Amino acid sequence: MSNSATTFANFEIPSWFDSEQLTGMLRGIEKEGLRVKSDGYLAQTPHPAKLGSKLTHPFITTDYSESLLELITDPKGTPKETLGMLRQLHVLVYKALPEDELMWPLSMPCMLSSDDQDIPLADYGSSNTGKLKTLYRSGLGIRYGRRMQTIAGLHYNLSFGDTLFAEWQKQLPKTADQSLIEFKNDKYLGLIRNFKRLTSLVLYLLGASPSVCPCFLAGRDHDLELLNDSTYYKPAATSLRMGKLGYTNSVQEHLDIRYNHLPEYVDGLRRAIQTPHASFEKLGLNDADGNPIQINNHILQIENEYYSPIRPKQIADRGETPTEALERRGIAYVEFRAIDLDPYSDIGIRLSSACFLEVMALYCLLNDSPELMPEEEEELAVNLERVVNEGRRDGLHIVNNGTEQSLESWMIAHLNSMQPLAALLDAHYGGNDYRAAVALMQGKAGHSESTISAQVNDDSKRLGSLWQLGFTLAQQHRESLLQQTLSPNTQAKYEVLAEKSILQQAEIEEAETEDFMEFLQQYR
Repeated sequence: MSNSATTFANFEIPSWFDSEQLTGMLRGIEKEGLRVKSDGYLAQTPHPAKLGSKLTHPFITTDYSESLLELITDPKGTPKETLGMLRQLHVLVYKALPEDELMWPLSMPCMLSSDDQDIPLADYGSSNTGKLKTLYRSGLGIRYGRRMQTIAGLHYNLSFGDTLFAEWQKQLPKTADQSLIEFKNDKYLGLIRNFKRLTSLVLYLLGASPSVCPCFLAGRDHDLELLNDSTYYKPAATSLRMGKLGYTNSVQEHLDIRYNHLPEYVDGLRRAIQTPHASFEKLGLNDADGNPIQINNHILQIENEYYSPIRPKQIADRGETPTEALERRGIAYVEFRAIDLDPYSDIGIRLSSACFLEVMALYCLLNDSPELMPEEEEELAVNLERVVNEGRRDGLHIVNNGTEQSLESWMIAHLNSMQPLAALLDAHYGGNDYRAAVALMQGKAGHSESTISAQVNDDSKRLGSLWQLGFTLAQQHRESLLQQTLSPNTQAKYEVLAEKSILQQAEIEEAETEDFMEFLQQYR
């Protein structure tokens, strides 16, 4: 087993690294949120027409369900700019929503009916491309149940500039025969391995799903306790979304997809897409009327079905799969996925959380990162489960390189090591947002009652239920966002984008005339 304890021990910023190397760093956000009616139940209305086509709009689309909005920012030069654009998208959405609809601020849904079919699949129109997207969602629904797909989260996407990698490669004569793309791939995968080693830290600090509404548990075995008549919880939980009740599934537990070399990662994903799975074979490919219900009966229908707290990404061209894009052009950015919605922010994330994630990403990138093998992955899975379910319990221990260590001392050691990097980021961008973010997290590490998950439980008790907390916050956010206005230029830009996206969808539908079953046969 690789000695992960030594990975982070006595971290020092490399002598060649200074704030200039941060030039070209970009970040973007993808944020999901359920549309709900004023009674808290899932909205059954179609995606608002004013928002354009969810198939082709670059910034406003849907995820699993027609009711699950997904807002995507451009890559931006600073966290404040990214959050600013995310805010614009929220304002646009609220101006387009029917008056009785709200954006649910929690990661875990409430008020789901007992019938899975009441969760509508996202509809992307009549083109084969659109139908395939809906079919993928149908497959997820029959495999794992539709209610699991109503969980919402936030992805923080981050890339570093080529100046950093070029300078770094110069310092390592052994890598001289590598292309810059190959060097970047190796370093981004090192970041990913280290982030996986530190995922428990993120769940403790940013986790915001310690409880669920009873409807989410219908028909499922669980060991949650009643907080009150209409909320189940674990008293010291941090992020049930990231545990056995949330976005995990036993089918994928033994896939052994590794992050040590890019070809190995790509091969692992492809193997899962090409390998049939007995339980999915039993479901069949078509329903009784011959209509397709899943893309295939393999372990994964497509790459996106693989649930991981972090992914290497490359922007795929039209008709290109994510693995083809990675294979051809290498890793362009890293997608941090283990992030619950912050219900106390009207856009789902605070500046302090964004800045902390960037400091942590840099820390993971610059640290040594030994290969991550199955034995260490198992240890990390044990830690993750402990922190998901009882991360705020006094005296909780995690396993660090085979030995038990207190979670609090482990977190504080890492956060202390991150401080110099926060200072460098502040030197590059000006101000003290990064140092303030790390200081805030240091406070939370020693005081579990100040975490978001503790606040969610306290407020759910005070207000009577998790649903009441979600509803109260949703109304407050709606009010604050509707008071904000976009400049006439910005408003016009988004209106043009929405119209253009509708035209683009029409063009795709006109061009794709092949019968869908034939198209699907070829795709398979």
